[in-house]
Amino acid sequence: MSLPGAFAAELRKLSTLPAGQIAVAGTVLGSVGITLLNAVSTRAGLETSSAGSTAFTSAFEVGYAAVPLGTVGAVVVGVIAMSSEYAANSSDAGAGRQITASLAAVPRRGHVLTAKALAVALLVAATAVVTVPVSAGVAALVIGDAGDALPLDVALTRMLGAALYWMLTGLIALAVTMLARSGLVPLVVLVANSSLVSVSLLLTTVTPLAHWLPDLAGRRLLGGLSTVEGGLDTGPGALVMAVWAFGLLAVAGVVLSRRDA
Repeated sequence: MSLPGAFAAELRKLSTLPAGQIAVAGTVLGSVGITLLNAVSTRAGLETSSAGSTAFTSAFEVGYAAVPLGTVGAVVVGVIAMSSEYAANSSDAGAGRQITASLAAVPRRGHVLTAKALAVALLVAATAVVTVPVSAGVAALVIGDAGDALPLDVALTRMLGAALYWMLTGLIALAVTMLARSGLVPLVVLVANSSLVSVSLLLTTVTPLAHWLPDLAGRRLLGGLSTVEGGLDTGPGALVMAVWAFGLLAVAGVVLSRRDA
């Protein structure tokens, strides 16, 4: 099977996995729910504040505050894209893991990983492109014209930054899962690091080198959100995060090509 065919198959497989559908739906609906709560609170603050000031200056920023939730969704998509290959096929008692069938259909292992990476990148980026405008639209409906307007070019830049950050996060999750050949540990560790306690952030208190870890390096792609002081600027940080993502994918590709499925 050619690479385009493998990509189409992987995208179809990923988009039809129940866990993938839940991750995408949870990202969109969860972001909208958080936005709705924030928008109601912001609207009340604007109406009661004599100065008309609030923590959020525009409806877009109210919706954009839910962006970190998408990082968790990106991790889940990246993990299940590979972990599903190593789950036993329960529908057939004599069948093994799905990876054997995938490699039989696409013997070139590099094509398998490349197709999966492209599928993860597209699905995660598409989710971001839908989630951010929808969240901003919900915030605008609640706040109305009470808040300040954000310039379109700034809003577009932030949306693309979020999409890139989510996409690179999903690719890192894919690579780590490939190396682990299991989804449980990468899922727990990466989701916890993205949503509960950032190990990278804690490490900044020990060494400034922690700013070069992928999640902190690329955090300024999420412009407008409160971030820790110091570290890399947006452009260099995005480059470092991309090097992490594609470097881990390269290592995963070498490991996949040299070990048993």
